[in-house]
Amino acid sequence: MDFASLIFKSLSLYWFVIPLFILPLVLKSAWFKGAFGEFLVNFLLKKFLPQEQYTLIKNVTLPTENGTTQIDHIVVSQFGVFVIETKNMKGWIFGHAKQKQWTQKIFKYTGKFQNPLHQNYKHTQTLASCLNIPSDLIYSVIVFIGDSTFKTTMPENVTYARGCVEYIKTKNERHFTVEQVTEIVSVIEAGRLSRGLKTNLAHNQHVKTIIQSKQPTDIVIDEKENSEPVCPKCGSAMALREAKKGKNAGNQFWGCTNFPQCRKVIGVN
Repeated sequence: MDFASLIFKSLSLYWFVIPLFILPLVLKSAWFKGAFGEFLVNFLLKKFLPQEQYTLIKNVTLPTENGTTQIDHIVVSQFGVFVIETKNMKGWIFGHAKQKQWTQKIFKYTGKFQNPLHQNYKHTQTLASCLNIPSDLIYSVIVFIGDSTFKTTMPENVTYARGCVEYIKTKNERHFTVEQVTEIVSVIEAGRLSRGLKTNLAHNQHVKTIIQSKQPTDIVIDEKENSEPVCPKCGSAMALREAKKGKNAGNQFWGCTNFPQCRKVIGVN
């Protein structure tokens, strides 16, 4: 029996073991964490918001002047339009509404990431322009999913999972008629790019192009750009960290938030 036949026979006998090795890798991947976070928020919105009053539209990619912007969830109601950004993160979270960057601390590691309120600002403004409605009728909502804890007082629209539903329900003044809600939903559906892998890849490439066009010293994203640094190796967001030991102690660098699964770093001069 040659080697190839032996391998084939072994695989045919123990094929059921292979998924046991692959599954842990999938569960720890940035893709799965992001997909699970959006799934959980989608479930909460559908479960606890009355469908006769609130219309949920998910995974919306809209064209902009310089590319695209991607929105996790949009909830349309007579009480306003809610733009929801999901963050699947762990550790301690520090931040204030006006800070450009917030801090994530996991044991000895400290990292910086873009203020998600600033990130979601572009989403709300793009949507206001598409719908031609006042931006103050479009509410930004940030939802943290995962094993994270706020260590500073957060604005009321920055919440954990179930909190997003509670925040939405605090807006109880009617701004739109039923007919206007229907029209808003129709405009969003008509203006969004077609859903699918092609659109997602194009959007991801747009974000990576922005990051790659910057020098390492300029990799901190301005709030007007609203695009998080992306790891060129695995596609996860990158966080600004500070070396604690060794000859580079005190120096800052960009590290992948998918650490330790991904150890890609980018130096900051």
